[in-house]
Amino acid sequence: MIVLGLGNDLCNIERIQNSLDRFGYRFIKRIFAETEIARAERRPLTRTATFAKRFAAKEACAKALGTGLRHGVYWRDMVVTNLPSGQPTLQLSGGAAVQLNRITPAGMKAHINLTLTDDHPWAQAIVLITAQNIAEITPDSFNLRPQA
Repeated sequence: MIVLGLGNDLCNIERIQNSLDRFGYRFIKRIFAETEIARAERRPLTRTATFAKRFAAKEACAKALGTGLRHGVYWRDMVVTNLPSGQPTLQLSGGAAVQLNRITPAGMKAHINLTLTDDHPWAQAIVLITAQNIAEITPDSFNLRPQA
C-alpha cells in the first residue's frame, strides 16, 4: 500500500454559522450536495457543526488530492457519505475524480480514509488517500468483513 495524499483542515464552526446567516441557502447549495444538506437538517442541535465538519472534509480532500480547490476541483465534487457502519468517507465526482485517477498509479486502486471531529468552536477533518495493487486486494484489505 502506498500513500497518495494527506490533507488536514481545521474549520471554525462560528465562521460557518456566519456564512449561513449571511448567505443562507445560497451558501449551502454552493458547497454541499443534497445528501449532506439532508444529514445536517436532520440534526437541528448540531446543524452548523455538521456543515463545518463536511466543509473541513472537502478542504482536506482537496489538499490530499494535491490541487486545492482549483484545477477543476470544485466543492460539490467531494461528497461526505457514511458507510453502513456509520464511518464517514468521501465520494468523488467531476474534477476531483479526474484528479484522483491522475494520481493513482496504473494497476492500483485508490482508497479514501476520512476522520471527522468537532469540539466547539472547532471542526476538523483528516483525509488520507492510499492505493493498493489491484492484484493484492482481498476483502480484508479495507476491513470489509464483519468483525467477530
